[in-house]
Amino acid sequence: MLVLAHISDLHLDGTARAAERARRVRDRLWALPDRPDALLVTGDIADHGTESEYEEAARLLGLRDGSAPFPVLTCPGNHDSRASHRKALLGQPGTDGPVNSAHVLDGGAVLMCDSSVPGHDDGELDAETCAWIESTLDGLDGGLPVLVAFHHPPVPLHLPLPDAYPLRAPERLAALLARRPEVAGLITGHAHTPAATTFAGRPVLVGPGVTWTLRLPWEDGQVADRDAPVGLAFHVLDDEGRLTSHFRVVM
Repeated sequence: MLVLAHISDLHLDGTARAAERARRVRDRLWALPDRPDALLVTGDIADHGTESEYEEAARLLGLRDGSAPFPVLTCPGNHDSRASHRKALLGQPGTDGPVNSAHVLDGGAVLMCDSSVPGHDDGELDAETCAWIESTLDGLDGGLPVLVAFHHPPVPLHLPLPDAYPLRAPERLAALLARRPEVAGLITGHAHTPAATTFAGRPVLVGPGVTWTLRLPWEDGQVADRDAPVGLAFHVLDDEGRLTSHFRVVM
């Protein structure tokens, strides 16, 4: 059984407010008596894509000093910069290609994929990333259930703001999934609210936002609820390849 914690959309911007909300969810996760197998962070880690924002993220998430009690796996969102993400968060050369990474854990594998499109707010799993997913799955040889994580949900969520900046060419991903029964589900962010839906016969689990919560169109008030509690999710991939998700708030 694979247990994954999941946060998204930290939008660290150098302000005390953003840092405090990130620390709040970090402290909750770090204090868990039973540790998850990994923490997924599905994009918009930085608000402006600057190196200083990623340096702050690296400190908060224990990537700078190795203090994280479990692996912290990241992928970019539309507010992120690939080069700065690589250099300041991952300690890698600051190149501009897609930031994709594969992680084999006990009970399953996670592919962290880059759906960002530099200079744009909508997203795409481009041909390079889709080819990387295919080759990575070939290497796993169908021996493990796999979760594919990226920022932009591949289907509308009936929320005007994130739906205005969707994943381009979702049919490319649908065709890939049709060939790949080992993919048990898709994990995304971008919407700043927890949501669950399906795409190409797979569950899609959307993580809540750390920085603020998006109000639904039929709710009162401002679009961005900046006073809502910080959200996080836990995803459980069991030995039968079934994916179950739980959502929590941190006051």
